[in-house]
Amino acid sequence: MMKHSQLIELIDADIVRIEGGVVALRDDRVKRHWQLELAPFRLSKFQVTQKSYASIMGKNPATFFGDDRPVENVSWYDAIGFCNALSDAAGLGRTYTVGANPDDVLINQNANGYRLPSDGEWQFAALGGQEKPRYGEVGDVAWYKENSGGETHPVGLKQPNAYGLHDMLGNVWEWCFDIYDAEIYGTYRVFRGGGWNDPERGCLATNRRRSHPTYGIDDVGFRLARNV
Repeated sequence: MMKHSQLIELIDADIVRIEGGVVALRDDRVKRHWQLELAPFRLSKFQVTQKSYASIMGKNPATFFGDDRPVENVSWYDAIGFCNALSDAAGLGRTYTVGANPDDVLINQNANGYRLPSDGEWQFAALGGQEKPRYGEVGDVAWYKENSGGETHPVGLKQPNAYGLHDMLGNVWEWCFDIYDAEIYGTYRVFRGGGWNDPERGCLATNRRRSHPTYGIDDVGFRLARNV
């Protein structure tokens, strides 16, 4: 198994700076539109792989095995647990604190450790500086239902967007930190991007879906963010 210091060096080498800006979000279900002003942040070029996850957590929950495939079948709690554990291994400050009630998750906005992107950060990064909801021809940028063969694939094989980010669409959906709609769905969290089993219309930077934070699904993984 890879040494933690080597893994952290590789992960940090693949994190790129995304300059801040304004992102326009929407929820088609309730016809709501809103805008967010984003500060600069950093985001990994790649989805977290099974090799990285197993090196830190000591286990691999994935359904489709392969060191360089994205880890999936991880819950939202698994994802933030990995972020905290990786921060510990790197000697950085933890971003998340889970209270006695696991629904009470506090975020340290000033932490220098690893975290999930926010809903707004994810969409801003996925758009890659353009307005179109897909940054290329779907077959060139995404593993989706028509070309995936019913499984995940190693990260980074498809064309990146203008920010150098791979697999923002397709392969696996990606957990974000945000609650989807507390009034209607309680603690359900947002995930983004489309996955290997989604039709072409599911692979759009503007699509928002949700799931309970305890559920692990074979087409949902995550990628790492950090504060600047």
